[in-house]
Amino acid sequence: MGQKRSYKQYSKEFKEEAVALIRDQGYSVAEASKSLGVASNMLYRWKDQQEQLSAGTALAEDERAELQRLRKENKELRMEKEILKKASAFFAKEMK
Repeated sequence: MGQKRSYKQYSKEFKEEAVALIRDQGYSVAEASKSLGVASNMLYRWKDQQEQLSAGTALAEDERAELQRLRKENKELRMEKEILKKASAFFAKEMK
């Protein structure tokens, strides 16, 4: 009843070669998806991602990881700042 759906993971190399079939060898997306056993919408998505990476408009894996790390660090620093602001207000009130 409550089973989790498992999704197939494809390697980066597989995705690149699948898109190369379309881009370099002249296969249509439908032909490539049928021969590889992959949904055509996935091929369109992989193709768009590779085009964005080559154009420089998408983030690479390491850039995405760094962005996540920096966002987490930023959130922690904002929390620490709020705590210090409240503590200083508390101690300023105590001094009076």
